[in-house]
Amino acid sequence: MKKIYLFFLFITFNCFSQEIALVKYSGGGDWYANPTSLPNLIKFCNANINTKIKSKPRTVEPSSPDLLSYPFVHMTGHGNVVFSDADVLNLRNYLLAGGFLHIDDNYGMDQYIRKEIKKIFPNNNLVEIPATHIIFQKPFSFPNGLPKIHEHDGKRAQAFGIFVGTKLVLLYTYECDLGDGWEDAEVNNDPFEVREKALKMGANIINYIFTN
Repeated sequence: MKKIYLFFLFITFNCFSQEIALVKYSGGGDWYANPTSLPNLIKFCNANINTKIKSKPRTVEPSSPDLLSYPFVHMTGHGNVVFSDADVLNLRNYLLAGGFLHIDDNYGMDQYIRKEIKKIFPNNNLVEIPATHIIFQKPFSFPNGLPKIHEHDGKRAQAFGIFVGTKLVLLYTYECDLGDGWEDAEVNNDPFEVREKALKMGANIINYIFTN
C-alpha cells in the first residue's frame, strides 16, 4: 500500500502541486541550518525544470507517518545525528517504498551520519556515485560529477549513495555543501556562478526523483 501511495504521488506530480520536506532529526545537530536553501531550490526548480512544488517546504520527523507524504526529504546540519529504532524502521520503509532522502553535510556531520545510515541499511554500503550517473547528466550537465561549493577541508566533493536494485534512494553529499549554495546570496556571499552551480545540481536531484 505504501509503495502504491508513493507511486500515485509521483505520477500526479506534474498535474498538481507537490510538497517536499526538511527532516527534523534528534541528537543535537542543527537540523534547521540553511533556512533559505530549500525555498530557493524550489523556486529555481519551478522556474527552470517545470516542477510545481509548493513554495514553503514542510518539516517532518523521521518516525512520523507523514514522511510518506513527501517524495523528497532533505536533511543537513553540522553536528550529531541520532536515529531511534522507530526512526530507522520508518525511514527504511519510506525508502523501500519509493521515497528519496538527500543528506547534505553542512560540515561536521560526516562522523555521525555514516553510522546512522548503516542502521537504516545494515546490509548496504554507501558507494561513491560515478560522474557518469544520470543524476549528473540532466537537465544540467556535470561531467566531473558533484560540484565543489564550499572549501571545508579542501577535499574533493563526493556523492555517495544507497541503491535498491538500480534505483538510487539515498544520496549523501560530502565536502560539497549544496545547501549553502542554495541559500540567499548574502548568507555566504557566494558569487552568482557558485550559487547557480549548486542550484542546477539540486535541480538534477529533484529531476531524478520524478523521472526515474
